[in-house]
Amino acid sequence: MTNFDNFYTDLLELIKKYKDNDTYLKIESDPDNQIIKIFGDKLTSLERARNGLSDVSELSYTVAEHHPYWNLLNHSSEITKTLLEKWTDSLSSEDFSDIDWALKKFEETFQKIKDSDESVSS
Repeated sequence: MTNFDNFYTDLLELIKKYKDNDTYLKIESDPDNQIIKIFGDKLTSLERARNGLSDVSELSYTVAEHHPYWNLLNHSSEITKTLLEKWTDSLSSEDFSDIDWALKKFEETFQKIKDSDESVSS
């Protein structure tokens, strides 16, 4: 058993202890990849989506332009970020303009990747 496995086992016991004392905690885990997320009872679906998007955004920022799909990921996450920020509000004309620009860049990159893949498989 690794140190992480031991930690995870101890954490599950701690979470059970708090659940038994009426403190609701939700846990998502992927022990094989050493990922654990703990959410409190006041977390909304919108905040959870924003949190997940920050993980996607982090990937798009860290791979920079070294991966051919980077631009697709970056532009789609920027669009999603705008939508989640305005989820309970209206999109402004600037938001529409930013989304339109990102969609055009997404389409350009998508077409380049598609054309490149088609020429390789021909």
